[in-house]
Amino acid sequence: MSKYIIILFFFLGFMLVSCNGAPNKQKQTNQKLIDQTEEASKTESVIVYKTDNLIVHRLSDHIYQHVSFLNTNDFGRVACNGMLVVNENEAIIFDTPTDDESSQEMINYVSKKLNCEIKAVVPTHFHGDCVGGLETFLKYNFSAYASNKTIELLRVKGKEFSRPFYGFADSLTLSIGSKKAYVEYFGEGHTKDNVIAYFPQDNTIFGGCLIKEVGATKGNLEDANVMAWSSTVRKIKQKYPTAKMVIPGHGIAGGTELLDYTVKLFD
Repeated sequence: MSKYIIILFFFLGFMLVSCNGAPNKQKQTNQKLIDQTEEASKTESVIVYKTDNLIVHRLSDHIYQHVSFLNTNDFGRVACNGMLVVNENEAIIFDTPTDDESSQEMINYVSKKLNCEIKAVVPTHFHGDCVGGLETFLKYNFSAYASNKTIELLRVKGKEFSRPFYGFADSLTLSIGSKKAYVEYFGEGHTKDNVIAYFPQDNTIFGGCLIKEVGATKGNLEDANVMAWSSTVRKIKQKYPTAKMVIPGHGIAGGTELLDYTVKLFD
């Protein structure tokens, strides 16, 4: 009899722990996402701004990685990266934060804390983690640049904005103070339109969702060309052999091992 009582108490205790743990599951998941953005990467990352909506890391004298969050059906709450380049009190933002609130925080940080004028905003492809907060930037009359492929895909998806983009074909050169930043299309991969950005002053590539952090899965393949993906990334590595820092669309920045990992993942 005592054996059955012990089993009963064990079962009730297990159910109590399970029920108490369920409400905390989402909280733990969210905290894990935030903790991941605070890990020391191979770059000398320093968090210079942090709220529930937006985290900004300084990676070098001119390069910042901004992290905002997107709620998805398939992957839960996803941390999404963008790149901020600053030079001589001017700034370029590659991929907006994911929504209007985090984008407003980004604008405030750049203009008030860094004392920089935002010269351009450039989404690297048409998905929401790149353009989710774009309307907030347009409200301030900041110039938005996008590849013609991205502009067309946004049109097809019925995404409308209050002001038009400055379109480009396969490459774009933007001035930032006395320096240049480059945007280029190398081929299909995560999407048909994915472009990358390069800032030679700091030998930094922002790969967007075309580039994976080391250890990542293949992720969202809804609009992907998995057959072309590796070839596209090989072209990037060949074009920028002196690159030192690589920022992926999701996860932790590192070096060119991110390019190698992405190639291997899709080979």
